[in-house]
Amino acid sequence: MAVLLLWPFHSSHFNSHTSILTQSLPSSSRSFSVGKRFSCSSSSTSMEHHESKFKEFPYASVPHRELMVELVSTMENRLGASLLPCTLPSHVQYFENEYATAHASLYVRSGNSSSQVDFILGSWVHCNLPTGGALNITSLSAYLRPSTDAPNFLIEVIRSSPTTLILILDLPPRKDLVQHPDYLKTFYEETQLDKQRQLLEKLPEVKPYFSSSLYIRALVSPSAILVSIETEPSQAIRIDEIIQDHISPVAKVMLDTWLDLCACTERRLTDDESTDLAKRDQIIKNKTIEIDLESSFPRLFGQEVANQVLGVLREIYNS
Repeated sequence: MAVLLLWPFHSSHFNSHTSILTQSLPSSSRSFSVGKRFSCSSSSTSMEHHESKFKEFPYASVPHRELMVELVSTMENRLGASLLPCTLPSHVQYFENEYATAHASLYVRSGNSSSQVDFILGSWVHCNLPTGGALNITSLSAYLRPSTDAPNFLIEVIRSSPTTLILILDLPPRKDLVQHPDYLKTFYEETQLDKQRQLLEKLPEVKPYFSSSLYIRALVSPSAILVSIETEPSQAIRIDEIIQDHISPVAKVMLDTWLDLCACTERRLTDDESTDLAKRDQIIKNKTIEIDLESSFPRLFGQEVANQVLGVLREIYNS
């Protein structure tokens, strides 16, 4: 998640590969409407030197890296000057454990005061596995402020070997879909997002993926793409072909939908609705720290590094 929703590194994913790792109210006064679009400039903001480390995606294959770079670039170009520069400390933008067996990079850009975007968060993590090989994870998520109730955005690509991949791609909802059927219609039915999942599931190598965390399952949308992909050992190149020819087009459609309908379109809320939404968003952010990071980061990076990184993330999640 991320989502969204969730911090990108979900413990349930890591636990399936190794024990040392881990991984986004009905109201009578309801009065939002869709229509007004924000000016999402295509201008770019100058980047800090350390930010290039995140955008290198050094442990990803070429198609995997190209996908992530294009998604980050598209998001930043569309949101333009509404995003502030990344100001993370250098030791949080890139960090590793004392044995240099686990490495990670974080990238955060907050929205300016007039933006609907709270912040965007990108990351990659690389860890050598005790059984040989390595676990590589890349993710990009975007969180919106309670001035809008539109969904957040999340993509996470998890590779534990050259022939296996888990993809999580979603616009996680921020309202109850049973209580608000118009929300379901606007963001998931009329956009036909479920067709993107169906396109991937037509491939013989693609199977549904079920997170071991019921909490994570409860946070994603009905059209969420949660799939595992596995090829024969002799067909390792097939994974990269699937990323390039199938995952990449689907991810771009999902991101464009989020930018057009969620990040750059105003949905007017009452004060009570915004207050309720802010409470819900904060609960999810707090759970992210509590459930995943407080236990996984010390195991992965050591207590000192974990404390430094978690301290900065708490400030971001609670700002």
